[in-house]
Amino acid sequence: MPDTDRREMQEKGFLNHVADKEQRPLPGRSSCAGKLPQPEKKLQEAVCVLLVELCERFTFFGIVCNMILFCTVKLGYRSYQAAIVNMCFVGTSTLTPVLVGWLAEYLVGRTKLVCICMFLHFLGTALLPMVSFPFEDVYIDRRHILHALPKREQKIVFYFALLTASLGIGGIRAIVCPLSAYSLEDCGPKELLSFFNWFHWLVNLNSAVVFVSISYIQQSVARNLGFLIPFVSGLMAMITIHMVRGEMIYKPKTDSSLLTTFGVIFSALKTCCVRYRYLSTGVTNWLDHAKENHGGQYSETQVEGTKSLARLFPLFVFQILYRTCIMQIPSGYYLQTMNSNLHFSGFVLPVAAMNVISIVPLLILVPILECINSWLFSSKDTGHSPTIYIVVGHLSAALSVMVAGFSEIHRKHFPQVEQTLSKEVLLVSSMPCFHLAPQYILLGVAEALVTPSCSLLSFRLVPERMRGISMHFLALFNGAGCFMGAFFVQTAHAGTQGNWFPHLLHEGKLERFFFFLASLMMVNTLGFWTIAHRYNNLHQDCTNEFRGCLPGEKLLKREKAIKHYNAVLESSPILSPMEKT
Repeated sequence: MPDTDRREMQEKGFLNHVADKEQRPLPGRSSCAGKLPQPEKKLQEAVCVLLVELCERFTFFGIVCNMILFCTVKLGYRSYQAAIVNMCFVGTSTLTPVLVGWLAEYLVGRTKLVCICMFLHFLGTALLPMVSFPFEDVYIDRRHILHALPKREQKIVFYFALLTASLGIGGIRAIVCPLSAYSLEDCGPKELLSFFNWFHWLVNLNSAVVFVSISYIQQSVARNLGFLIPFVSGLMAMITIHMVRGEMIYKPKTDSSLLTTFGVIFSALKTCCVRYRYLSTGVTNWLDHAKENHGGQYSETQVEGTKSLARLFPLFVFQILYRTCIMQIPSGYYLQTMNSNLHFSGFVLPVAAMNVISIVPLLILVPILECINSWLFSSKDTGHSPTIYIVVGHLSAALSVMVAGFSEIHRKHFPQVEQTLSKEVLLVSSMPCFHLAPQYILLGVAEALVTPSCSLLSFRLVPERMRGISMHFLALFNGAGCFMGAFFVQTAHAGTQGNWFPHLLHEGKLERFFFFLASLMMVNTLGFWTIAHRYNNLHQDCTNEFRGCLPGEKLLKREKAIKHYNAVLESSPILSPMEKT
């Protein structure tokens, strides 16, 4: 009896320690189970996170919106080179949050790293005006003129500014505004899809403002000082971070990491290669070779979490080519618009303002999709899967690129006229740029359907401790799509000697590049459609799928079962009072 009592006391002590550990709030955040913060403080925190997110996106889109025009007119790049630079910058800005998030957890502290990233962001956005400033227009006196920065040094500073700005953008996205900062752990599929829909709606509303205002300033009013606006926007973001740094720097849970996930995969592959005939070992999944009881070096919890993530790899792979199609907006579609007639009622439209046409369908569709999702989730007990949205979105992207090919053929039938952009006279087609609107609209519809749905699947179909890693993998594959787009442009230009992606569009066959990309996207859509059924069950309990593997969790469950059993005994009318005692 004394041993039994001692053992029960030890288990109770351990249970209290585990329960206290689970309920302890994370640094920088308040616990829902503990003392709730004041409503004003929570509202201030939410507003500040959203403001920093919008300021960062404002900076990002401000750099991207007219980069091709700047590279071709100011730096003297060929059209395909400018498109590659733009896509590589977008891809780098997509991948850097993954790198910075890893650095924050293992090599550098989060507070120290966010200060470094803010400095890099400030440095990059400050160097861009230096590259674009018209030194040749500034007079020292009536005789002397300041010399322009040499082209070679100008390009070096430009690339260095883009690199530092992308690293700063990655730090802000990964440390200050991670997805986990929005407290989505207890949300169901309906709430998650609603959050992702409205989140992307706000981001695109912000980008619409940027594409209209900044692009016009850069192109018409102060063409070389337009990069000052991203600089001011970045400064606003850094001031906002500094004002509430204690609440903004969120520290997520560290149950899993990107290195652990890669370690599980490589350990399983290594064991498979060593054993050659691994199917005869009795494992149900090749990743089980990484488990300790199968000769690996990782726990069952880590391997099972990686297995749930591996189920999403086909989904991620099929997003690569889709992201390549989306990257035609700041590359191929931009060049088409740049080489079309931008005059409208005596006013010259900014080239990047055409991007707003792709944003308008998203701004309109999100409220409609919200109503549809509310009805579908409430009318069916099992809800519905957003995979049908992804299939339709992929099909819309393929049709958009195909329409772009036909639009390019149609554009070359119009006679050429002279058009002035950034004080440079260009020979362009007289076709009104609004003839290109269908391809922008189709890509906008695709973005409204695909991006929130992919975010939902990546977040929902993995255990809670793997959600951050899952979103990192989605970002990795999206970045790979951007770089694949740059690779396609370089290959098409080099393989066809500039015919498929020419510098002067009327001298080449850009439509062939679009038709080739559209055919690949159609195959990609069919491929995803064949595997879409794997992601239909959104209500499987992935959050708690592998809970109970840890000793503390088993003891917690045991104590709950004992309490429930005692409660049943006390309330049971079958037992007599003597039996209850």
